[in-house]
Amino acid sequence: MNRRSFLLAPLALALLAPQAQAAKISLGELSRYLNALQTAQADFTQINPDGTISTGQLYIRRPGRMRFEYNQPDNTVVIAGGGQVAIFDGKSNTGPEQYPLKRTPLNLILEQNVDLARRSMVIGHREDGPKTIVTAQDPENPQYGNIQLVFTGSPTELRQWIVTDGSGVQTTVVLGALNKGGSLSARLFNITAETQARNR
Repeated sequence: MNRRSFLLAPLALALLAPQAQAAKISLGELSRYLNALQTAQADFTQINPDGTISTGQLYIRRPGRMRFEYNQPDNTVVIAGGGQVAIFDGKSNTGPEQYPLKRTPLNLILEQNVDLARRSMVIGHREDGPKTIVTAQDPENPQYGNIQLVFTGSPTELRQWIVTDGSGVQTTVVLGALNKGGSLSARLFNITAETQARNR
């Protein structure tokens, strides 16, 4: 599986069951929701660019930290922390591939202060049945790709995202129920510690 496509690159929206039409959630409300999301855990399902499916567990510790643990037989881990994103390929004995977090669309939801209305970062904001879909990119670096965030309302909840990389390759992540709050160890997001553990 191409993890780089996942990071630098969006899920079939049809996976959310159709419901009644709902009012579009404002950018201000969505920004408040993301800023309040300090720590969270969830199962996830990932639809890869080649159509294959992966599953695993997601950990978020805002600002700037995220961890994807892929289920067996993958044994792959993706960590965002310290301003970097590292991809630990479970099938490789080499060190992780690393990229600056700011060069990935995920940076837009891991920023310390998310304000979707600023800097012309939002290039799309629409409703689709019960879903509000926001497409955002770094206005100063559109070549890094974009991220499409899918929310439902009552209460506001992030349900999935679709990442499109600079070459147009898309990867989708569908989230299970978010378990918000609680303490998450800094070790989960420590790239150096993960590298050392895998080299033992």
